[in-house]
Amino acid sequence: MYPQNIGENLGIDELSLSKGELYTFVTNKIGKGKKKTLVAVIKVTKIQDIIDVLNKIPLDKRKLFKEITLDMANNMQLSSRMCFLESSLVTARFHVVKLVLDALQHQRIKLRWKAIEKENQAIKQAKE
Repeated sequence: MYPQNIGENLGIDELSLSKGELYTFVTNKIGKGKKKTLVAVIKVTKIQDIIDVLNKIPLDKRKLFKEITLDMANNMQLSSRMCFLESSLVTARFHVVKLVLDALQHQRIKLRWKAIEKENQAIKQAKE
């Protein structure tokens, strides 16, 4: 925990560093990943463990947070809601864009299969 790096806007995300071990990183969003932006590294992604670490931040400081940026994982949302009652939770745009691109790709594949089927029907009719 690095309380001196706390700012108004936090980012919370999980990351696998090695051998499938998941870590939860809490960062100060103002620093944009540069020096002195790391607030906490939590060795697990379990809700209660995240809450226990985040609750080490004094309540008066936790009330000052305006915005918490996180992914769409339930454990991140629940732990953030429990610890930062007065903050707005914002889904990281990377995760939103990825979700949209995945949905778009699904539709493209679906339409492509329909076009192939239509083409195959046209070839079959032409042969007849």
